[in-house]
Amino acid sequence: MKRFVKVMLCFAMVSLALSGCGGRSYTHTLRVFNWGEYVDPDVINGFQREFDCKVVYETFDSNESMYTKLLGGNKYDIMVPSEYMIERLIKENLLQKIDWSLITNKSSIDSKVLNQNFDKANEYWVPYFYGNVGIVYDKTQVSENDLNMGWEVLRNPKYKGNIYMYDSERDSFMVALKALGYSMNTTNQNEIEEAYQWLIEQRKTMDPTYAADDTIDAMKSSEKAMAVMYSGDAAAVMLENPDIGFYMPEEGTNVWFDGFVVSKECENLELAMNFINYMISDENALNNTLEVGYLTSNTVAAKEASEGDFQGINAYGIRMDQNDEVFAYQTQDVKEMYSDFWSKVKAQ
Repeated sequence: MKRFVKVMLCFAMVSLALSGCGGRSYTHTLRVFNWGEYVDPDVINGFQREFDCKVVYETFDSNESMYTKLLGGNKYDIMVPSEYMIERLIKENLLQKIDWSLITNKSSIDSKVLNQNFDKANEYWVPYFYGNVGIVYDKTQVSENDLNMGWEVLRNPKYKGNIYMYDSERDSFMVALKALGYSMNTTNQNEIEEAYQWLIEQRKTMDPTYAADDTIDAMKSSEKAMAVMYSGDAAAVMLENPDIGFYMPEEGTNVWFDGFVVSKECENLELAMNFINYMISDENALNNTLEVGYLTSNTVAAKEASEGDFQGINAYGIRMDQNDEVFAYQTQDVKEMYSDFWSKVKAQ
């Protein structure tokens, strides 16, 4: 109920910000574009009060939809994309550099999150959340022995019509490529075609449901036996349903990073830096991670959360084994190849 109320408050806050209502005028406006249900609304409200500004807060459901809106003329100051999209935005000269002299809370950032290949010098991003992709499963419906099949358990006929696949081109191809023993960043057309056939066969024989954030509430109620899910969403589900487990196949999975970036359109760079610094403080990072379930890059907050609310929840963590990979930037021809195959999968 607490989560529901806060989400409703967030919607109300967005509506007021967009309409310009609320009975007060602010000195400045900051336009923030973030994932859905990815912040504690109280933290946003606190920033507005402390810095006497209005946060126009909008949400997106995929990196691709964020990119489309940005190039479509929508203007944002701060965005929170994932690693491969950050790299794309850098290459296309759509971002401003971070002024680290204004990020006074940087000492709590987990050092292993920094210096990633997509931005080795940390010039354009400040880490927010990170994690993996795995399989959420209902222990009362799924045999532990079946999980030894790895990603192939998602094609086990026993669970036909009883699984959720994440409605995401790159995540779905990641599952298929890892099941086949290939890199999830392959540019080999034969390997990509094999993964396409894996997904086509799964769709024909398993009748999976393709969904996104709505799988969270569905799995809290054990509506299906399994779901491909991000670790943070899995942690939130596990908190409410003791029958839910989280499994990451040994063939490897995705390691992802989401972070704050500043658009070229941003004119008030100091206010943008203040917002980022506010969000990654120990107190606010803790409030955000407890609200949404994702592993924060703030080590102080992550330690407190893992020893408190998320104690014993294996989805609240990070795995970086040798078979695990970070999504790499795709050239346009490679992206089009994946997209064409994905369109055919969804058209079945």
